[in-house]
Amino acid sequence: MNLKKLSPIIALLIAGIMNAQDGIPVYHDYFADNLYLLHPSMAGAANSNQIRLTARQQWFDQNEAPNLQTLSFNARVGEQSGIGVILFNDKNGFNSQTGGYLTYAHHIMFSRSPVDLNQLSFGLSAGIVQSKLDETNFDLSDFDPVIAGIIQSTSYFNVDVGASYNFLDFSAHFTVKNLVFRNRDLFTQDFESSNQRNYILSAGYSFGSYNSDWSFEPSSMFQLTERTGEKAIDLNFKAYKTLDVGQLWGGVSYRRSFDGAEFLDGVDVSDQKLQLITPVIGINFNQFLFAYTYSYQIGNVKFDNGGFHQLTLGFDFGKRREEYDCNCPAIN
Repeated sequence: MNLKKLSPIIALLIAGIMNAQDGIPVYHDYFADNLYLLHPSMAGAANSNQIRLTARQQWFDQNEAPNLQTLSFNARVGEQSGIGVILFNDKNGFNSQTGGYLTYAHHIMFSRSPVDLNQLSFGLSAGIVQSKLDETNFDLSDFDPVIAGIIQSTSYFNVDVGASYNFLDFSAHFTVKNLVFRNRDLFTQDFESSNQRNYILSAGYSFGSYNSDWSFEPSSMFQLTERTGEKAIDLNFKAYKTLDVGQLWGGVSYRRSFDGAEFLDGVDVSDQKLQLITPVIGINFNQFLFAYTYSYQIGNVKFDNGGFHQLTLGFDFGKRREEYDCNCPAIN
């Protein structure tokens, strides 16, 4: 199916489902050992302090293609507190947003021994986001009162809240993003809602044979956008191989949206839901982390045959204690 034969609006709806949102878009950053970027309750939850830098680029052969950069840091403070900070820059065509979040997390340990992991965490992130719409290159030959031909911008405050539970090899997380209703003036009311609240629920379980260098982690993530009712699910699987100098790991994620769009396929009307296949490969070398993630959209309707590339660089430092006796990569 050639996209040029389809309505551009339909194509954008297919490609943009679950990505057009406020704050940091929910891509697959978390899949590359970056759970704090998604769940504020994971600030300071790990044994080490963490710095993560990500860069994501979509469709290299398309002008003004979506791209995202994030820089995050989280650390444990004292026995029960965690702090974090996130800076991001997100651009998608004529639209862009930049912002930052500050996070506080509280961790409650129920462990019966120093090697048992039984931790309940709560987190809150507060941030300021500036959104911009660049209209300077719009065609003004036909008068439209909505188009001013300038760079319009608006700033707003919002918060994310969440909870995490890590028990031995099991982990679960629940986060509400954009908790506060915010009225904004960047777009008209017909195109922009004051409610961008997004609910994210994820869970995973890691397992491996006794004294084996291998471990495996199936997991899933479900997200729901309140106002529009958009829903999507990620099904993930990762494998870890312990090395003398660190750990080699890789996996694959399958994302499917419950929503879609109709398009004309010859004389027939077909419908398609967003589907993404995302493999990841990474290595922990001493205190450093390197990861590469590639997302590929499957289906008949897409911009081209290219994918979405993402690099993640990380540095772990300030290890507080010995590792827990569990297969828990997000903590150990």
